[in-house]
Amino acid sequence: MIFRTGGTFYRGASAVEIARALERDAADYPRPGQTLRQFLLWSLNHLLDRVPPRELDLSDRLDDEALAFSYLCLCDEYDAGELTVEP
Repeated sequence: MIFRTGGTFYRGASAVEIARALERDAADYPRPGQTLRQFLLWSLNHLLDRVPPRELDLSDRLDDEALAFSYLCLCDEYDAGELTVEP
């Protein structure tokens, strides 16, 4: 899977790998190494100008992979990145 944002390409075998790479590259993220959910919430809050508020709620029922994949799809849908899933 490949995710492109801001001219940077992220490649990973899973959505979690890509989300963690995004976390590592987020220089202004205040809590690196915390839960993936915390990073995704922080990141979504930075997309308030692109993503409708109804989309910002992260389900407690999803595991990290489903949550990260949903996040990447959401970014793709609202032009905050481009997701390509390779066969």
